Amino acid sequence: MNTSAEPEHTRSDAIASGPPIRQLFRNVIADRLPGPRPPQAAMLFDSETDPYGDDRSFLGDFFNEILHQDTCRPDTADGLALVAALAADDRIPARHRFQAAGLLFSAATVAERHLAEAWPATPPHADPDSDTRARGAVQAHVPGLLSRWLAECPAVRLALAGLAAVFPTDRTLPALTPRLKTFLRRHPQGTDIGDYARFVLVPAAQDDGQTLAATEKLTDAYWTGTAREAPTQARALHLLGQMLTKVGTALTAPRAKQ
Repeated sequence: MNTSAEPEHTRSDAIASGPPIRQLFRNVIADRLPGPRPPQAAMLFDSETDPYGDDRSFLGDFFNEILHQDTCRPDTADGLALVAALAADDRIPARHRFQAAGLLFSAATVAERHLAEAWPATPPHADPDSDTRARGAVQAHVPGLLSRWLAECPAVRLALAGLAAVFPTDRTLPALTPRLKTFLRRHPQGTDIGDYARFVLVPAAQDDGQTLAATEKLTDAYWTGTAREAPTQARALHLLGQMLTKVGTALTAPRAKQ
């Protein structure tokens, strides 16, 4: 028996309100995470949550609730389960799957990117424990996301390539090189996509000298530079994040050519 002062149909109507993307996210998460959910899921299921006026305002607040202003909090690692579920579901539009995969990249590289930006100072608002937990949470989801490569669109494939480069193993470069062959053939050096597709293979090779040289070569007026004394891997991931954002904007734009 429902003992709540609020009728059940009223709560259901409230949950169903809001922009279409909120409803779609809620349906996907309900299917993929039927058990206990992280606290950020309240933005999808809580009838008291502001229903928002449009998709864009909801998306901004939802993803910011998980990775708050590009910083990790104690509950960020748990919230990334929501992001990974959205990134892996074909019901989610490709541009939002890319956005989810990009957020996973950002969460996994917070410590390195902020270190490169702040060097030699300590990054402001750093939370090493939360950063480490977030990185581990992303790493746990990467194999499942990479298994979707053949079914994914070009934009999401590039985001997945970036995730693979964050966690390189001896198998990463041999596996990633043929997967990026189409991008390398269609997009020459000097183009945003071509440069990204080539650069993402560099950290995958796990050669610090090669990574440093490529980072120096690609860092110019179009990218925010980092101190040369900063750790090479941190500088590379900082650059890779900027490049991923730019190619994603182009590839997910309406009527973009793939």
